Amino acid sequence: MTDFYDELAPLYHLIFQDWDASVERQGEQLTAIIRNEWPDHRTILDVSCGIGTQAIGLAKNGFQVTASDVSERAIERAILEAKRHEQLVAFSVCDMLAARAQHGSGFDIAITCDNSLPHLLTDADILAALKEMFECLRPGGGCLITVRDYDREQRGRNLVKPYGVRERDGKRHLVFQVWDFEAEHYDLTMYFVEEDLGSKEVRTQTMRSRYYAIGIKRLLAMMEGVGFREVVRLDEGFYQPSTRPCWHKT
Repeated sequence: MTDFYDELAPLYHLIFQDWDASVERQGEQLTAIIRNEWPDHRTILDVSCGIGTQAIGLAKNGFQVTASDVSERAIERAILEAKRHEQLVAFSVCDMLAARAQHGSGFDIAITCDNSLPHLLTDADILAALKEMFECLRPGGGCLITVRDYDREQRGRNLVKPYGVRERDGKRHLVFQVWDFEAEHYDLTMYFVEEDLGSKEVRTQTMRSRYYAIGIKRLLAMMEGVGFREVVRLDEGFYQPSTRPCWHKT
């Protein structure tokens, strides 16, 4: 997983038609959910921030954000992106399974977005990560998680998930994933095909990872198992491509 995100970091923005616009949009949508459910909560811990999509967006909306990721290269880019967006976010490198030791406790809200949690391949590891997030919160704190709705995903091999075509700085980029399922897990290959529109030279980069296609009902039960209360699923209010977002609180 670390290698996957280290390799993805310089290309991550190409997943989106307009990454800066997505930072703004996701920040506003998450802010609306948080202010509706936890109006007095201000401090946020993002335990899987990547290059800062949600962390920077939330900082733009007035939250005090601490953010970490297992990928050193993702954090390096997140720091640069936060500076470019003129936002102050406390970034660091940390595995979400060690969040409590790294960040301490007392946060109002803990988040993990962009389907990060299913990188953990066993129930035991997911439970451990949820417990870490729980222990980072103050009493009455909230937890917000966004994941794919795997119950609605087709199972099989050679499943193509296209992101589309982007043109940037004289180059055309075709971005897509291919999934190969094996029971409750699947191997993912991410493809970035780059064509120089001047020279017509084509270059392809691939990176691979593995996911646990955990169902949302199982995830909700796990959250209750580590101590979260009033755990519910929310299918409106937040947009991410191919995700079914859900929110949870103590």
